[in-house]
Amino acid sequence: MADNEFVKIISSEGHEFYLEKKYAMVSGTIRSMLTGPGQFSETQLGEVRFPEISAPLLEKVIQYFHYKHRYTNSDTPIPEFKIEPESALELLMAANYLDT
Repeated sequence: MADNEFVKIISSEGHEFYLEKKYAMVSGTIRSMLTGPGQFSETQLGEVRFPEISAPLLEKVIQYFHYKHRYTNSDTPIPEFKIEPESALELLMAANYLDT
């Protein structure tokens, strides 16, 4: 795969996650940053920084990107996406910001 098929997502602590662009595009916010009109640094660099989202939370969000991509328009039974109760509020806020 070419480098431009991957996106680097960076957490508040500076942890870098690399994922295929098709999974990152599940997020309306990331999709706008990477494909929107204009000269956004995210478009040019292929990386997105989230200074308010911690690495563990961002990891769970990325897992959800994979889950949503896999099961959108699926004919197979959709398994539950497990969320720990103690992180539910933070995940809800991150999902709202990321437009997922």
